[in-house]
Amino acid sequence: MNHSKCSTGRRMWLALAALSLVASQACAQNAPKVKFSTSVGDFVVEVYPDKAPKTVENFLQYVRDKHYDGTVFHRVIDNFMVQGGGYDAGYTEKKTRAPVPHEGREALAKGGDKNVASTLAMARTNDPNSASAQFFINVKDNDFLNPTPSAFGYTVFGKVVSGMDVVNKIKATPTGPGGPFPGDVPKTPILVNSATLIK
Repeated sequence: MNHSKCSTGRRMWLALAALSLVASQACAQNAPKVKFSTSVGDFVVEVYPDKAPKTVENFLQYVRDKHYDGTVFHRVIDNFMVQGGGYDAGYTEKKTRAPVPHEGREALAKGGDKNVASTLAMARTNDPNSASAQFFINVKDNDFLNPTPSAFGYTVFGKVVSGMDVVNKIKATPTGPGGPFPGDVPKTPILVNSATLIK
């Protein structure tokens, strides 16, 4: 075996790996960010159009339309996730646009995140192509929500990059029945005052 060829090949592989890492970091730095100002504090999420383009554009359009302003976190389960984006403070469901196609498997295939703690994913019904405005933030690693060859799972399209302590405050809030829901509703409403595109 020619050692010089092996050495050259190794250097090329390392150079390509380094370029890939730089490109990945550049994508992360250029990722759109949204600041959620809530009644218990602020947190910021970044979203990844290179992984789930239709899902991200849908989410950002709701942000631009001020859809999330005045909504509440209506489903909060400690050691699982916090969900919002669909109901106002009176538990009236907000009108939404047409749902987006499910992109969970495609996002994973492009190197996207799984449903691990601090990631942002789309909520949906049993129909995988039913996601519209509601989202959730994983507060622990929820492997059973990940897309697989035999299950659609839930599309992860971003993550919390600052203010996870606020999300953890939300997840720990006492819950019970509220509005049309039999349980998991914060006893003291947690309001989204505004959701603003900051980058």
